[in-house]
Amino acid sequence: MELNELAISRLFPMRVMNQTNATQICEAFLAQIEGRDDKIKAFLHRVDADEVLEAAAAVDKHAAASSELVPLEGMPVALKDNLCTIGMPTTCSSKILKDYVPPYNATVVDRLADQKAIVAGKVNMDEFAFGSSTESSAYQVTANPWDLSRVPGGSSGGSAAAVAADMAAFALGSDTGGSIRQPASFCGVVGLKPTYGLVSRYGLVAFASSLDQIGPITKNVIDCAAVLEIIAGKDPADSTSVDREIPSYTGKLNGKIEGLKVAVVKELMGHGFQKEINFALDNAVLLFEQLGAQIEYISLPHLEYALPAYYIIGPAEASSNLARFDGVRYGHRTADADDMLEMYMKTRAEGFGAEAKRRIMLGTYALSAGYYEAYYGQALKIRTLIIQDFEKAFADHDILLSPTCPTTAFKQGEKLEDPLQMYLSDICTIPANLAGIPAISVPCGVASGLPVGLQIMGKHFDEVTLLNAAFAFERAFGWNLKPMFRDPSAKEK
Repeated sequence: MELNELAISRLFPMRVMNQTNATQICEAFLAQIEGRDDKIKAFLHRVDADEVLEAAAAVDKHAAASSELVPLEGMPVALKDNLCTIGMPTTCSSKILKDYVPPYNATVVDRLADQKAIVAGKVNMDEFAFGSSTESSAYQVTANPWDLSRVPGGSSGGSAAAVAADMAAFALGSDTGGSIRQPASFCGVVGLKPTYGLVSRYGLVAFASSLDQIGPITKNVIDCAAVLEIIAGKDPADSTSVDREIPSYTGKLNGKIEGLKVAVVKELMGHGFQKEINFALDNAVLLFEQLGAQIEYISLPHLEYALPAYYIIGPAEASSNLARFDGVRYGHRTADADDMLEMYMKTRAEGFGAEAKRRIMLGTYALSAGYYEAYYGQALKIRTLIIQDFEKAFADHDILLSPTCPTTAFKQGEKLEDPLQMYLSDICTIPANLAGIPAISVPCGVASGLPVGLQIMGKHFDEVTLLNAAFAFERAFGWNLKPMFRDPSAKEK
């Protein structure tokens, strides 16, 4: 296998034993980006190859003089384009932030830099993270490496596609309603949404501040745990980050889950789901049982209201957060305006895409006088009931299982004209964001040549149990399939 096809957990021991180095690793990933990204279109901004190799050479020089190496040192990372980076554009895939270069780094970017991880570039996303397919980007449509005619999921579609296509050793995404887990499922990789408050959001361009979390997308669970160890922890710059000791997540991975109390959520399976998805879930449950876990099927009655509650709370917070993009301080400004009000209106009309405008209008309406309590207030009450459902479930169980998505990756353009169908893609992932609990997607099968993801949800700040359960399942399941880069359009020609 080529170096870029290996997980960090394989590359790191090779570096320790001097079987390879950061320069060779980066060369392999750069060659893959050069050879694949013209069709995948994951990267919006690539770091110049000479800069990447210069950084890799510096890592090798440091390694030669040091007695200790760390796992992420010299590993190329792809960053979702809503994470602020000094000297590199951060556009959120929106015209309103075209060519915007922040004067500071997101905290997670600085933490990766401290470990000498090497940024390969910024990757595509749905505009301001509004979407489930990466088709609302103002710049390009990213393809799924398994089938180039299908979407990679969203909004972190570029992050998942880059990892699945072996163009990055790992990636960071953000998850507001499933934006890490859903593309991880569609692309056959691992994606984790940490507990709300575990990872600093400083430098993440906000979508919905009470829901957003930054998390890793990786090739396996060990890599996911290794990245989380670095990016987790209290940050004085983020008042919502929680001050608690960060354990060695990798050190806790023993794969022993005998006696683990596992619940399968009835509301997140069955009717309306692709037949093969239900089949894959049944197989996953059977495997957990064979590993010694205790299985029970439970009901979380208020989950049926999660989707409508989310699509009031999310747009409401988004309309408030996006008010700052007005053409005055940074980003796009219209060239044709006679007064300040016209400048605001034309700037936002020109800068925002259709989905961003839809969510701004929905959110502004939900927060408007006379409607606030009827919509936003009621949605917050539903959110409380959902949180209470999870609390009851976790009083008797260690983890909860469901499919990550009701379907496999759909075709590009298939749901663009039907926003409701697009929103339904997140029906399994949204509840974890509303409750603030951690959740991970791991590959659990294939349907018609496309990956299927298993979602595992855990208790607040119990990523140790969550990751170990995912690790045990991954090891027993033996996922080793790679994307086929099918191109139906090539056959048509």
